[in-house]
Amino acid sequence: MAEAEEPVDGEEDAPKKKSKKGLIIGLVLALALGGGGFFAVYSGMLLAPASEDGHGPESEASEIVLDLPPVAYVDLDPLVISLGRTASNKHLRFRASLEVEPNNLKDVEGLKPRVLDVLNSYLRAVEIRNLEDPGALIMLRAQMLRRIQLVTGEGRVRDLLILEFVLN
Repeated sequence: MAEAEEPVDGEEDAPKKKSKKGLIIGLVLALALGGGGFFAVYSGMLLAPASEDGHGPESEASEIVLDLPPVAYVDLDPLVISLGRTASNKHLRFRASLEVEPNNLKDVEGLKPRVLDVLNSYLRAVEIRNLEDPGALIMLRAQMLRRIQLVTGEGRVRDLLILEFVLN
């Protein structure tokens, strides 16, 4: 039988270190490919929406800006509404404009007295705590717009723009 080699002085059985070269190369390649992929998608080279002609990404110079639809405004006279004796605030100052189609401008202007009457009646009927609640303005605006649309007829008034709503 062969004799087993005995370790020479100074040499011990130490496990060999595994090389980290493969791990480092893999990490560098992953970062480079990830960065390259991000750049390709971000710049529009990959996964960009097709243009109208179906060829590649749209250029910024070819963006089309649509015109705004025609609009007209009817300014309503300011309203001052007394809130009663139980309110800490005594008056409500209210001013608004109506957004209308330009071809309906004269019709809505002719109905301004009826619109003001509806708004005045509604705001007097609203409970004081609803007027004082800051979040209630959205609900109040929707209610007033609906009443205005009933008075003026469907489709004539697009929106109610509240310009002033002050309790004092």
